[in-house]
Amino acid sequence: MNKHIVEQTVIFFSVSKWLLLSSAVGIMIGGLISVFLKILSIAEQTRGTLPFPYYFTLPFALMLSLWIVRTFDKNAAGHGTEKVIEAVHKRDGYINAKIIPVKLLATVITIFSGGSVGKEGPGAQLGAGAASFVATLLKFSKSDRRKLVICGISAGFASVFGTPIAGAIFGIEVLIIGVIMYDVLLPSFIAGFAAFTTAQFLGVKYHYYDINAYRAFNLDVSLIAQVILAGIFFGIVSDLFITSVNKIEKWMKKIPYNIYLKAFIAGLIMVVVSYFLSENYLGLGLLTIRDALSPNALISSNVHWYDFILKTIFTSLTLGAGGSGGIITPVFYVGATSGAIFGDILGHHVALFAALGFVSVLAGTTNSPIASIIMAVELFGVHMANYAALSVVIAFLITGHRSIFQSQKLALKKADNISIGEGTDLDDTSISIDMKDIDKVKRLKNRLRYKRLRWQVKNAKDDFK
Repeated sequence: MNKHIVEQTVIFFSVSKWLLLSSAVGIMIGGLISVFLKILSIAEQTRGTLPFPYYFTLPFALMLSLWIVRTFDKNAAGHGTEKVIEAVHKRDGYINAKIIPVKLLATVITIFSGGSVGKEGPGAQLGAGAASFVATLLKFSKSDRRKLVICGISAGFASVFGTPIAGAIFGIEVLIIGVIMYDVLLPSFIAGFAAFTTAQFLGVKYHYYDINAYRAFNLDVSLIAQVILAGIFFGIVSDLFITSVNKIEKWMKKIPYNIYLKAFIAGLIMVVVSYFLSENYLGLGLLTIRDALSPNALISSNVHWYDFILKTIFTSLTLGAGGSGGIITPVFYVGATSGAIFGDILGHHVALFAALGFVSVLAGTTNSPIASIIMAVELFGVHMANYAALSVVIAFLITGHRSIFQSQKLALKKADNISIGEGTDLDDTSISIDMKDIDKVKRLKNRLRYKRLRWQVKNAKDDFK
């Protein structure tokens, strides 16, 4: 038989196989995420039945969430996506199915009480956990299980945020920095679309933002320069966010007190700040994000310069204290509010820079520039693509070889003078910097300084004469 025909036949059966598998898994995950989002919505709606501010429960909720995770499944701790990436790289995608109810319960408790976390990490972990359960139950090979779990990440992300294309790309881009796993591209797309469509069919509503003022990318040199500066700014914000979350979490672990006492005190600190300052840093913070992205100047003026700083601290405390939930929703909050402040400083385009911050800080903190650009198109409209591409890629590079997900593998150096070694994850990968070009700049600076001194001496001699 002709070799080409054989090849095409094998590819046809492989495509058919993954069309069926990813569709089935996507539908299952779409239903699971719908249940999760519905429970979360009911929990948030019942806050008003309490005879006191709901966030007064936060110290006790953090203790309860910590106890649930430590008692039933420690992999449900933290922001979820990190553990899924670790499972893909180190356990061929194996995830114990009990993580599904544990993660769901711990996340609902944390968000209900005002813990500063998101819902996408649990979504990705629930999706990946369900996919792993199916693959293990049907005795798939390790390779197929790993691929199906990656589909679960994409499906979970897509169905939580209503961005099926960005969700699919995120699932295959977030695992290895600098590598898109094309062998899982089709199954991830199918799973993402199936999960998104299922969630919509089951009544999940998504919110999209229309930045009407920016319909075309005109050759405006001034605006282009501002977008470039914004990308640099968002890269710095991303770096500060990564540093804060990691440092505060490590610092809290080193404090020599009972872990439940530390959780209670962290919750108490957030209660006091919220009571005397603002409740805007609690929970998902979606209303603040919408305010920041609003073209209405009166609404966007409700965003303060310190909002993204306090949100970073609240998120770090929540996760460091043992709260369970995602980290990407806080990233969106930090990006949108810092972008609104950047636009406010410039005196115009507040909603545009808030939208750029929304996706650029995502790219900077997670090393997922392609998914972030596509998300800008899905959430804000195709007219945002050019602005987003410029800002996102700059923020991604400026952040450096760092990530909020320490289990990511590194396969890309972000500058010519940097060399990367091999490591099991980002923390273990060696990074060395070639200082030759920097030394050239220093020598040039010294030569210029020497010439300036000679010129000053010559002028002094001329004046003396």
